[in-house]
Amino acid sequence: MGHSAAVWDYRAATEITKDWNGVDKIVLRSPRGASARVSLHGGQVTSWRNEQGEELLFTSSKPPKAVRGGIPICFPQFGNCGSLEQHGFARNKIWTIDENPPPLSPNDSHAKSFIDLLLKPSEEDLKCWPHSFEFRLRVSLAADGSLALISRIRNVNGKPFSFSFAYHTYLSVSDISEVRIEGLETLDYLDNLCQKERFTEQGDAITFESEVDRVYLSTPNVVAVLDHERKRTYVIRKDGLPDVVVWNPWEKKSKSMVDFGDDEYKQMLCVDGAVIEKPVTLKPGEEWTGRVELSVVASTLCSEQFDVQRGMGF
Repeated sequence: MGHSAAVWDYRAATEITKDWNGVDKIVLRSPRGASARVSLHGGQVTSWRNEQGEELLFTSSKPPKAVRGGIPICFPQFGNCGSLEQHGFARNKIWTIDENPPPLSPNDSHAKSFIDLLLKPSEEDLKCWPHSFEFRLRVSLAADGSLALISRIRNVNGKPFSFSFAYHTYLSVSDISEVRIEGLETLDYLDNLCQKERFTEQGDAITFESEVDRVYLSTPNVVAVLDHERKRTYVIRKDGLPDVVVWNPWEKKSKSMVDFGDDEYKQMLCVDGAVIEKPVTLKPGEEWTGRVELSVVASTLCSEQFDVQRGMGF
């Protein structure tokens, strides 16, 4: 096929179907064949494939009521650090498609296939978390196959409220023992396996040989996850998200999780852009924006190039 068909219809590249639960899901496609799937259940990205059709996100093969994997949205609470259900309620709600969202910058829609979703609290939600908000989520797939999520949370309440947040991103990896993370060395982290005690990262890269559950603080806006076996590097660029969660349940924890295969920890790694240590507080009428962009490069890209990229803006 020649490149004469240069005008790619991005609206046509967005298709709405139903998942096995009968919930609407949106499929985004790029002109070169990359794709992403977003469910209205939780506004959750459940699949992200490259041009070769390889799945880049991990999802467990065990079918529970919710998908374990992909990119769940944790709001207004991450983990169990508050009075709400684990990771907050946004990931368990049915979102709506926002046909008329307030404008984002032209960069956020130019040459991208995208969908805008909206979550507002129900009466039920207001009982357990009495704050009125509008949560707008844009999921977009660029021509080069990179995936971006932009969250805008507005306080439409009469009083301030605070929240923590994470894009709980499950990356698919060949073998967790062969993976390393660059960009978090020398930083402080809270260790959830040691009552959130604060430590300083000593390694020159993060590697895995046992369970890890940490929140890295004041992190750079670019982090890289290198998968040696697949010779691919995930590059995570983020904005408005100072913390990074790194999680792998390892063997013992995996066996205790009902929605997770005993050995599946070997094929996954969570690296989340997040706001946890210092929650966001919004005054009435204020809006917060947090974004993450995931891309994949061949690991032949040497560290020097990565350092140059790290210095670049989002």
